[in-house]
Amino acid sequence: MYVDLLEFSIYKDLHSDPARLAKFIPPNYRDWIVIDEVQRVPELLNEVHRLIESRHYKFLLTGSSARKLRRKGVNLLAGRALNYHMHPLIYQELGDAYSSQHALRLGMLPATFSKPNPEKYISAYAETYFREEVLQEGLTRNVGAFSHFLEVASFSQGTTINMSEIARELAIDRQVVSNYFSILEDMLLAVRVPVFSRRAKRKLVAHPKFYYFDVGVFQSLRPRGPLDTEAEINGAALETLVLQSLRAINDYQQLDYTISYWRTSNGIEVDFILYGKHGMHAIEIKNTSKITNKMLRSLKAFKQDYPPASCYLIYCGEHVEYHDDITVLPLEIALARLPELLTKP
Repeated sequence: MYVDLLEFSIYKDLHSDPARLAKFIPPNYRDWIVIDEVQRVPELLNEVHRLIESRHYKFLLTGSSARKLRRKGVNLLAGRALNYHMHPLIYQELGDAYSSQHALRLGMLPATFSKPNPEKYISAYAETYFREEVLQEGLTRNVGAFSHFLEVASFSQGTTINMSEIARELAIDRQVVSNYFSILEDMLLAVRVPVFSRRAKRKLVAHPKFYYFDVGVFQSLRPRGPLDTEAEINGAALETLVLQSLRAINDYQQLDYTISYWRTSNGIEVDFILYGKHGMHAIEIKNTSKITNKMLRSLKAFKQDYPPASCYLIYCGEHVEYHDDITVLPLEIALARLPELLTKP
């Protein structure tokens, strides 16, 4: 059974009287009851709770924003529900349909593989969906400023966030910028990757790195100008593709890694550090087809500070290489092997 809260008549009925949900369910029903976009009617969760307790129904609740639920302090079904995240597609789900060219240009949202015009779809998604969601949720009154912020934020893809600089460019208060970043995270449209600082032996930077959740969304929002180089944009896209794969595999396989990055005050950086019960993995991403010793410097420095770490460099070349304790992997081979690598001590 499927209840779509984007359908206005259903939304209107349940918004005015959440108890009407019971009337939507056939007598003696024992299959799953799916409620989509549940954040649109937060009070519905009390009725879901009641029906779980009184009639032992099974619910699958989906939504694209947790912000409205948390702000209203509604019943989040603690102890009665399991939380799962759905990510863009990954290499393992696509198999032979996977294409790095598609992934790096259009991203990995399912519709980009099924729509007749994926370029138009991803543009509409990034340009329209974000703004409509913000309007529907009432998250900000100044949609024009938020729209401009979405583009400006794309310049921070894969880099540390400078709130003050973004606030100056947008001519708005720094706290408003901070709130905008929080909106993106609460709507599951972006993620901030923190600094890895466990038992740090060097002075590290303190600010997180920012990423839109999907490569195609980033590519669509990122303005192109005469001073922008494709290498710079494609480098951020490559990092994003690897990150969204890491996040998906970490969630789907319940590996419980903390995903962070490592950067010293003098600029030595490793893109992603995964730390948890399955060990420690350091992953560097390079948008290049050839590897030089200079490109291995950051991983070598991290390995020196954290000897147990498994170190990998992912690049756009064709051959697997081994440089002492560092394994160099072509992009597609790396994506294919990530589930195995992340479960290997």
